[in-house]
Amino acid sequence: MFEHSEALLQAVGGLGLFLFGIAVMTDGLRALGAKSMRAALMRFTRSPLSGAVTGAITTAMLRSSSATTVAAVGFVGAGLLTFSQSLGIIFGANIGTTITGWIVALLGFKLQVGSMMLPFVLIGAIMRLFGKGRLSHVGYAIAGFALVFVGISFMQEGMSGFQGLITPDQLPSDTFIGRLQLVAFGILFTLMAQSSSAGVAMALTALYGGAINFEQAAALVIGMDVGTTVTAALATVGGSVNARRTGFSHVIYNIFTGIGALLLITPYMAVADALFPGELVQNAEISLVAFHSTFNIIGVIIVLPFTHQFAHLIMRLIPDKMPRYTRKLDEIFLEQPSVALTAVQNSIYTQMLALFAHVNAILGDNKSGGRANLAELQRALDMTHAYIDRIHLDAGSGAQWKRLVAMIHTLDHLQRLHERCEEEEERAITVRDSEQFTNERILMTDAISKMITALKDKKWHETSKCALKTKSKLYKHVRPYREKVMAEIARGEIDVPKGTAYLEGVRWLKRVNWHLCRITHHYEDALLAAGR
Repeated sequence: MFEHSEALLQAVGGLGLFLFGIAVMTDGLRALGAKSMRAALMRFTRSPLSGAVTGAITTAMLRSSSATTVAAVGFVGAGLLTFSQSLGIIFGANIGTTITGWIVALLGFKLQVGSMMLPFVLIGAIMRLFGKGRLSHVGYAIAGFALVFVGISFMQEGMSGFQGLITPDQLPSDTFIGRLQLVAFGILFTLMAQSSSAGVAMALTALYGGAINFEQAAALVIGMDVGTTVTAALATVGGSVNARRTGFSHVIYNIFTGIGALLLITPYMAVADALFPGELVQNAEISLVAFHSTFNIIGVIIVLPFTHQFAHLIMRLIPDKMPRYTRKLDEIFLEQPSVALTAVQNSIYTQMLALFAHVNAILGDNKSGGRANLAELQRALDMTHAYIDRIHLDAGSGAQWKRLVAMIHTLDHLQRLHERCEEEEERAITVRDSEQFTNERILMTDAISKMITALKDKKWHETSKCALKTKSKLYKHVRPYREKVMAEIARGEIDVPKGTAYLEGVRWLKRVNWHLCRITHHYEDALLAAGR
């Protein structure tokens, strides 16, 4: 009994070391290559196929499918990738995660490098403690990589203590129901360990020690593949629409591949026995990781031609009912200023359209889109301001510096235009309801309608040109207005409060038009700096 308790502690401790090693190695690799990997995701993702290849390679190098998936979700939110393109990356990430199984089977079991790796834990720790910059990150990755194999070694030794105590006969029988039970256990294990890699390593260790047979190990691995997506889906609760879509699509896709993999177990064993007699017994671990890679690759091959249809289904199941003002902003972009600036630019675009349409609506023209929720829009402007405040460049950054400054100016004038919209009760109603302002009101609403159309058509120069042209006309209209109102008050035709209201209405119109001019001018400058 004592021996079994010791073996259990050793196996559990080995699993803990393995998980810790994976986490440490992932952090080190992510610090070393996350920026270049994310750049590669955008650069090479031009179709679902190229996205799948890029997602697989990125995940294999970063040792983290979640890092790849999170980056893909953020790029969709920023408008840098379409949702269909991001699905290719997610599908490919599933293939990339199978690399861990190959490392465990080839290096952990075949070469038995656990003891050899112990010195590398010390080397990595020293590099981490005393090194700086990339050297420190390299040390972290080395220490994590070594801990993975030390953990595998402990798991092997612990599982060997259960030889004869736990046998395949004690687990569910090799029937369809039995396999489903093992799939469920694999899902449960992954939810508890929060790592499909740990689950696969545990299944390989149990298979290597004879505690389970190939069929049982295959069913467990299928469950672990499905289980890892449940964790990802739970993490998207309360997140953006694109995050929820991604998490849900991950679950749907992995359930689809899981069902296919269950049906593939028997044919796979038959083909393996025919082509490589005895390998399922002699090299069961290699056969298992090969099965893991095979059903993921087949799943990607089957689903890729239908990526657009799959994306359309997910978008119908999870419609976008949330305001679009700030959903394109993502923390992950702040590490790459050019990407973060694009996210801000896209957010400002939606805020501009909403505010311009709101100005027209309070002037009595609802054809451009109607009123916006000003409180919600204020929160969006504040959030965008807070986000752009975290993008730090210097004057030597060239076009990016010009782009940043131009967008800060744009946001400032959007905030002030928002303040003018909040003055509706005091000033805008006077402009809208007074016959004296009919010509000016029509001039303003027609101009804003043209600006909104130009913005939607991506004709940036036309937008700023229209604003300037309207400013010139409006100022000619209202220049003599002050003297006219004063004369009317003097003749007793209107009283002082009414005259004051008229003058406030004129000032409101001029300020609104000024902000429109500055917003469109600075936004065009930002786009020119971005090369658009």
